[in-house]
Amino acid sequence: MSRTLTAGESVTVRLVKGGRTKVRYPAVVVRDDGTHAVVRAPWAGAGSRDFGFVRFEEGDVFTEHYWRDRWYAVMEVRDAAGALKGWYCDVARPAEIGEEVVVEDLDLDLWLSADAATVLRLDEDEFDASGLAERDRDAAASARRALDELEALARAGGFAALLAERVAG
Repeated sequence: MSRTLTAGESVTVRLVKGGRTKVRYPAVVVRDDGTHAVVRAPWAGAGSRDFGFVRFEEGDVFTEHYWRDRWYAVMEVRDAAGALKGWYCDVARPAEIGEEVVVEDLDLDLWLSADAATVLRLDEDEFDASGLAERDRDAAASARRALDELEALARAGGFAALLAERVAG
């Protein structure tokens, strides 16, 4: 059951992968217009995690953008002092938002560095190995289109502006 979240309320974000909950964490709602929900949460991992291109660590703050009609979620990542690290994007089925924000991760990811100099398509091998293309061709095609759309936005330099407009407006 979908509902519109209220700014300032607490909500749980649940990331599902392969039918199982991968991670669950608390967040605070920034805004929700009925299609696009924005929440803010501290780094939910245990300790630090170094991906090679970015390190997520205690004190990092994620401003997370979820859409009920798009096949991705975008997380703006800032360090404890507020400096932008970049944007981590999950290709996922459209968010289900009710008592929780539930997102089904489809393995494909994209990273855009704060200076916009680095755009990385991630985990395409995991996506291919997942078997989604065999189980659900339409979902696999939507996931690939979403990754292409995210990359095009990132390379066009409109990525940050799109999210800033959504948060402000």
